[in-house]
Formats: sequence, structure tokens, C-alpha cells
Amino acid sequence: MIYETAEDWRAAPRKAVALLGMSGVGKTRIGALLREEGDWFHYSVDYRIGTRYLDEEITDDFKREAMKNPYLRELLRSDSIYIASNLSFHNLSPLSTWLGKPGDPEKGGIPFDDYLDRQRLHRKAEIAAMLDARAFIDRARSLYQYDHFVCDTSGSICEVVEPSNPDDPVLNALYQSMLPVYIRGTEAHEEALKTRFDRAPKPMYYQESFLKEIWADYLAETNGPPEKVDPDAFIRHGFARLLAHRRPRYQAIADRWGVTVEADDIAGVETGEDFSRLVSDAIEKRAER
Repeated sequence: MIYETAEDWRAAPRKAVALLGMSGVGKTRIGALLREEGDWFHYSVDYRIGTRYLDEEITDDFKREAMKNPYLRELLRSDSIYIASNLSFHNLSPLSTWLGKPGDPEKGGIPFDDYLDRQRLHRKAEIAAMLDARAFIDRARSLYQYDHFVCDTSGSICEVVEPSNPDDPVLNALYQSMLPVYIRGTEAHEEALKTRFDRAPKPMYYQESFLKEIWADYLAETNGPPEKVDPDAFIRHGFARLLAHRRPRYQAIADRWGVTVEADDIAGVETGEDFSRLVSDAIEKRAER
């Protein structure tokens, strides 16, 4: 780790961390809090994915839908209107809407093969955005004069890396340039996340083998054709399994490559100093293992 001891962390004139964890544990809140204090650069991996690597795909999808409307079609073909994504740190809807859900097109679904193609594009984009983070540390310091750097990772980072592989390119890049900090949620956090997801299911990224497995299981259980699958019902069906699949992968990343902090403790962080103390304590706990 770039901070072998808590003292290394406390004494570092320039700090760099990568926040990892499931949706809702506080990654983006902490990133925004640190940014608002004025000396932390907030790098959002999801924002980078949507604006640098998948912007054309997202915009083309908007245009594809607009072309179905005769009125908009003629305006598009004559370059009379401009269609673009308004993706932001706090509004990732253009990215998630593009990623989509497999199933019945009458219910907003897309064919499973198209869904797989988008999943593969997302995987490539996420890896690229993670590898970009190291360069942004230097850019944040030399161009914007920020001393500290916080990388707000995507909730699916654990799906695009192999924690047990010492040569994993993404984890090596993180390990050599910043401290991976896993924000570990409790069972209560997961139950709240399931409830929130059940109320408003959103598109997700899955490891391809895992996705094919839960898709096959769902088709077997419902005994219906793929093109008639209810998209929301399918992703609800697999969500609890996805959380269970991700939990040990996050922990494996923290155990080998970084440190763990508790989501309940993160919830109490109100200042950059609070956060710094929490990370310092986590480094000390790791050293005691």
C-alpha cells in the first residue's frame, strides 16, 4: 500500500484514496463532501464512463428513439436539432438507461444478445476509466492544484477485477497510486438497498458468466420465451444473488489491496478530518492483523 502505516497516511502532504462499496454506502456522499472542502479532487468513475467512453453509444441510442418519431426524424436528418446526454455526478440516468434491461420490448426491454453487447462495452469502459484515474491524480495536482484525490468507483468494480490475481492490471494501478478503501455495509444496509431496488429497479452490470446463469435460471423458472420476459421482474429476481456475489469480492479486494471501514462509521463523517481519522484507524487495524 502507498501508506504502510497510519503515520504515513497522517503525514502525507498529498493523499489519494479510492472508495469502493455497494450502492448507498456513502461513496458519492464522501466524495462530494471532500470536494466541497476545497482541496480534494473528486474523480467519478461512472461519470468518466458515461462522458468519455460511452457518450456516443448513449447519444446514438437517444437518436435511434427519436428517429422513430417522424417529426423528430426530419429535424435530426437535417441537423436542425441537437441531442445530447446531460449526465452528471448525481444523475447517471443516461448511462443506466442505455445499459438497459433484457426482455420484452413492449415493457422497455431489449434483446438479450444486445444486452450482452452493452454489458461488454460497459466492462471495457469501466476498466479504461479505472486505469485513467492514476493520470487524473497528476492532472488534478498540476492543472487544478488540488493536493488530494478521491476516486469514487463504480459499484461494479468488483466484477471487472480479480482480487486474488497479483497481476490484475486495475488493482495494481489502484494499489500503486492510491489507497483502496472498502466501505462495508451491514445486513441492514443490504435490506434497505433491496427494498429501494424493489421499488425502483435499475439496470446493473454483471459478470457475464453470472448474468448468463441467472438468466437461464429465470427462464427455467418462468417457463416463457426470452422476448416475453418482464425486464423489471428479471432484475429484481437476480438482485439478492448479485449482492451475495459481490460481497466476498469486495472484501477480498480490501483484504489483499486496501483497508475496510464500516458504512455506519462513514455515515458519521461530516468533515475531511473525520474521514482522515477513520482511514488512519483502518490502516492501524490492518497492521494489527
